[in-house]
Amino acid sequence: MKYPTLARLAIALAMCGGMASTASANPPVSVSGPHFMREGKPYQIISGDMHFQRVPREYWTDRLRKARAMGLNTITTYVFWNLLEPEPGRFDFRGGNDVVAFVKAAQAEGLNVILRPGPYICGEWDAGGYPAWLFADPSVRVRSLDPRFLAAADRYLRRLGQELAPLMASRGGPIVATELENEYGSYNDDKVYLGHIRAMLEHAGLADDLLLTYDGPDLLAHGTLPDVTAVIDFSPGEAKKSFEMLERFRPGSPRMAGEYWAGWFDQWGGKHAATDAKQQGDELAWMLKNGYSVNVYLVHGGTSFGFMNGANFQGGPADHYAPQTTSYDYDAALDEAGRPTPKFTRFRDIIAKATGVTPPPLPPSAPVRALPAFTLGESASLWDNLPAPQASDLPKPMEAYGQAYGYTLYRTTVRGPFHGSLYLGDVRDYAAVYLDRQPRGTVERRLKQVAVDIDMAAGEHTLDILVENSGRVNYGPHLEDGRAGLVDPVMLGETILHGWQVFPLPMSSPDTLRGWTTGEVEGPAFHRGTVTVDTPADTFLDVRAFGKGFAWLNGVNLGRIWSIGPQHDLYAPAPWFRHGVNQVVVFDFDTRHQPVMRGVDRRLWSDPPKTTP
Repeated sequence: MKYPTLARLAIALAMCGGMASTASANPPVSVSGPHFMREGKPYQIISGDMHFQRVPREYWTDRLRKARAMGLNTITTYVFWNLLEPEPGRFDFRGGNDVVAFVKAAQAEGLNVILRPGPYICGEWDAGGYPAWLFADPSVRVRSLDPRFLAAADRYLRRLGQELAPLMASRGGPIVATELENEYGSYNDDKVYLGHIRAMLEHAGLADDLLLTYDGPDLLAHGTLPDVTAVIDFSPGEAKKSFEMLERFRPGSPRMAGEYWAGWFDQWGGKHAATDAKQQGDELAWMLKNGYSVNVYLVHGGTSFGFMNGANFQGGPADHYAPQTTSYDYDAALDEAGRPTPKFTRFRDIIAKATGVTPPPLPPSAPVRALPAFTLGESASLWDNLPAPQASDLPKPMEAYGQAYGYTLYRTTVRGPFHGSLYLGDVRDYAAVYLDRQPRGTVERRLKQVAVDIDMAAGEHTLDILVENSGRVNYGPHLEDGRAGLVDPVMLGETILHGWQVFPLPMSSPDTLRGWTTGEVEGPAFHRGTVTVDTPADTFLDVRAFGKGFAWLNGVNLGRIWSIGPQHDLYAPAPWFRHGVNQVVVFDFDTRHQPVMRGVDRRLWSDPPKTTP
């Protein structure tokens, strides 16, 4: 339905009030029939998703200010449980995890906040935000009534509530709504489970204001509770149909697009997402004109730094494991470096026209500069940098060895002669096989591979299997099994191999690496070089000289490298550079000698290779 003229004027005045005053308490938002209400007047939420843990802390205010300049009155953010509780009971709210600082920064820019705390968030993030330690015991079932999972989730939410409950709108803060569950209707239909999560949020003090559930419009009946406000997620072109379905499900209830997918994510080996800004703009205008509330997913995507990208795997014969890229650019209104795109301008003009409110001026963007070519002239072999091994009769997933992310090397001794198949099973997720340190092939979960052919001469040989966790599944039925590494027995022909040494390689820092040389190093190795910067600025590091691995800048893991694309650069933000000499270290599976890198001021996307499944 359309708001009458006076109601639309009230919405505009409410937005103006949000811009003008950030010092006063934020009044709560409530529900009355088909409207959200604020201070007794209909209130239209115009929001955008931006995930604070995907953005360098130094840039939070810049990105929030630009979101406000697009005309938004609300910012929506996920909270990634795995970063806040890296070990059971040990919480970390420092630096980029300081959610209180982010919420207060949003409030300072005149923005409301919608909180999406999990425990499950999806978000193309490793395991949908679940900590890796949840998967150490394969009998634990996440996102279920398993009491061990519920106890862990309750501990997390209570601790998060200690930080954020004082910032709820009912207490004068900017958090006007909290997500109860995220697209649960796509996963299950257990109302008892939803009730448990609701009770946890209530005990944590995070449910005193609006509670929302987000679902596809055809799955609303599975994913919400009768007295919780349901919002809908959908793709461009589906708005009219989706809102009609919401009206049939909940006649006379508020109309809100919880996630309007104004962009899309990238997957390794796929095509870079480039979406239709005009279509999205036209549909955004239609929703706003009809008085519907909207959350644009995303206003700014940011980056899944380190090993935090997730993966899709729906299940079924046609589906396959598909890990996402480090870049979460998402073809969003603000690109990965925070620069406004033409989509930003289009959306800003549409919002201004719909509300009658002139947004604040757009602040200038930090420069993105090129860096001259520099050589990574020193290399150190992985074989010279192995930690103390753990003995294991059969190979186990990395979580069984107390490891969360990175790589694991499995080593055993085999005897030849042998000519046949080495079976690795359901590898999680990419394995390189070495015989006496010589490469013998790879096994990719993405390609549904399970074995390599081995030719082995007579005598005793060392078999090494180096496994990369390429990102745990974040959506669909495979979510519940988040184990990484080797999860099946390894078989040489018909013989199960026993007696393994296991070397956990979390790749947490380059500082302890040893054995550096300027000579050529064969096989998996680290490569080190320096680049001198007079004035730190954002750049994109060109990684086309490498095959598969990841990169550190001054000890910070910028993310993954994979020559199959579509991403061939890594976003390197200015705050992580130093004035003067900066160190870059890259790990690569394959032999590289004196590789060269440079910084570029434009993205290096590519089309998928012909071998993509």
